[in-house]
Amino acid sequence: MKINDTSPRTSRFDADRVAFADANGLRLAYETFGDPDAPAVLLIHGWATQMLAWPEPLCQAIAANDYHVIRFDNRDIGLSTCLDHLGSPSIAWQAATSWLGFGTSAPYGLDDMARDALGLLAALDLDRAHVVGASMGGMIVQHMGALDPRRVVSLTAIMSSSGAPGLPDADNDVSALMQQMPDDDSPDGLLRHGMTIWRRLAGPVYPPDEATLEAMVRASAARCPPGGANEVRQLAAIMADGSRVDLLRALTVPTLVIHGDADPLVPLPCGEDIARHVPDARLEVIPGMGHDLPVVLTDELCAMLTSHFRRADGDGSP
Repeated sequence: MKINDTSPRTSRFDADRVAFADANGLRLAYETFGDPDAPAVLLIHGWATQMLAWPEPLCQAIAANDYHVIRFDNRDIGLSTCLDHLGSPSIAWQAATSWLGFGTSAPYGLDDMARDALGLLAALDLDRAHVVGASMGGMIVQHMGALDPRRVVSLTAIMSSSGAPGLPDADNDVSALMQQMPDDDSPDGLLRHGMTIWRRLAGPVYPPDEATLEAMVRASAARCPPGGANEVRQLAAIMADGSRVDLLRALTVPTLVIHGDADPLVPLPCGEDIARHVPDARLEVIPGMGHDLPVVLTDELCAMLTSHFRRADGDGSP
C-alpha cells in the first residue's frame, strides 16, 4: 500500500519521486523506474547506505530492458523507519564474544531485513521479483532466497560475502576509515567525510565521477546524517549473522555473483565463496572494480544482470 507522507525527513532532492509502503511493521521509502507491468527487479543496498547509491543510469538501463526496477531504503537508514528505540549495541562486545566463539546478538537480524524486503514486494502487490543485493544487501538476498524461494525469481549478490570463517578481512586502512566519525557535522564536513570514504572504496581503476558522487553524498546526508546509532545496529546485524554457508548450500534460486577484483572492503574471495557454495551459481569477476558500482560500467553490469534475469525467466538466453 502506497502512503502519502509529508515527513520533514523527506528532502527536496527526492520528494517528487519517493513513495512509502507499510512492510513488516515498518514504513519503507522506495522509488521505481520503468513499466509497472514489467517483471520486477528489487535492488537492496548495503550497510549504512541508502537507495541513492544505486546509480540512476543503472536503474534506468535495467528498466529500458523491459523490467520494473524498485530501489528502497532499508530499515534504519535514509527515509525509512528509524529504530532508535532499540538503542546502540556494543560492537566491541560483539567482536569479543565472536572471537571467543560465543554467539552474538543484535537488535534485529539480516533475516528481519529480508522479511522487510519480502514485505515490500507484498505491499506493492508483486508476487515475484528478481532480487539484487550489494554488500550487506547481498547478504539480505541470500536470506530472501532461503525464506521464500517461490517469491524470488533470481538472486544476485554483488560485492558481498558468505560470512564463512577464514575469509579475508578488509584492507586495514579501509577498516579504519569506515570506523571514523565525521569530525565536522556541517554540510561541508559531512560531504568531505562521505567523499573520502567513497573515493577509497572505488579504488584507482574506476574513480567516481566527482559531480555525481557529490550530489549523492549531499542528498544522503540531508536525508539521514551519517554516524548515528542506526549504522551501529545494522553493523551488529551483519556481525550476528555469522556464516551462511549451510543456507547457501540449500538455495534453489538461480544465483549470480558479481565481484570486483580490486574490492578493498569485501575482498574477492568472499564473493567467490558464495558462488562456491550455491548450487549452479554463476560468478562474474570485474577487473579493477572496487566496492562500488561505477557509472562507466553501467552497460556491462546491466548486461550481466538482464542476461541472468532472462535465463531465470526461461527465455532460452545463454
